[in-house]
Amino acid sequence: MRLGYFLSCEEYTPAELVEQARAAADAGFEGLWISDHFHPWNNEQGNSPFVWSVIGAISQVCDLPVTTAVTCPMVRTHPAIIAQAAATSAQMLRGKFTLGVGSGEALNEHILGDVWPSAEVRLEMLEEAVALIRELWTGEVVTTEGKHYKVDHARIYNLPEVPTEIYVSGFGPKATELAARIGDGYINTAPDAELLTRFQEASGGKPAQAGAKVAFAPTKEEGWKHAHRLWPNAGLPGEMAQILPTPEHFEQATGLVTEQMTRDSVVGGNDPEDHLEQVKEYADAGYDELYVANMGPHFREMIAFYGQHVLPKLR
Repeated sequence: MRLGYFLSCEEYTPAELVEQARAAADAGFEGLWISDHFHPWNNEQGNSPFVWSVIGAISQVCDLPVTTAVTCPMVRTHPAIIAQAAATSAQMLRGKFTLGVGSGEALNEHILGDVWPSAEVRLEMLEEAVALIRELWTGEVVTTEGKHYKVDHARIYNLPEVPTEIYVSGFGPKATELAARIGDGYINTAPDAELLTRFQEASGGKPAQAGAKVAFAPTKEEGWKHAHRLWPNAGLPGEMAQILPTPEHFEQATGLVTEQMTRDSVVGGNDPEDHLEQVKEYADAGYDELYVANMGPHFREMIAFYGQHVLPKLR
């Protein structure tokens, strides 16, 4: 399994994200994930830079492949604009770019005052958006009107030499079935072997990526404190992550997430075996690639630690 580094736009400044990308390449990570948000999950995280600007900067400091994890090409941003942004990013990254897409969260997509659709409608919109993006990537002039989107005499001039693949996230059966039908690959953030098997069987064995977080620190206790302060939203159940509309709502909801819940679910500290065990969970589930993010201030130490103690053992 390939191991990459996950850049969290919600927690770090643009300059820190670029620094992390360069350090990850130097440490031996094999790729980058980067989140696409308008808001962070909570105010403590405190950041949310425009992902396409950050990707442009990353293209100038390292040669790793980049995947958006994930972009919602449906409400806040029209799929024609995503098609242009992704094509430019792929060209700047010399073809080493994958457009990861998903059906989004109200947290980011409500900002223009649009109604947040039901899950069923969002999947319908995602399917139409992906088809439109691929049509625009032909480089031909496109004029079309679908159920949700229309474009008038649109053409993308800057396209990469290598066709860009689209990976689709799926956190439930219906979304996973859609990913198998329209995606070149699959994205998830849990070592869910059942959903991955569903995807693989329906897609004929297309590749799958996953993301995970750790709280690297000199001690487990310190790591867990950073995780609970910054990312308690990771402990929210069900569809809450998709329907809560503001960071303030997430802060209210995460009052239900206890510190013990964080300890039970987060890899904290600096014991290589703990970090390797999490990697093994995703490998055993069948994922082809895992991207690991750090929570807290010790990202430089975490990247160096993985380069010295985790990546060599995986190889």
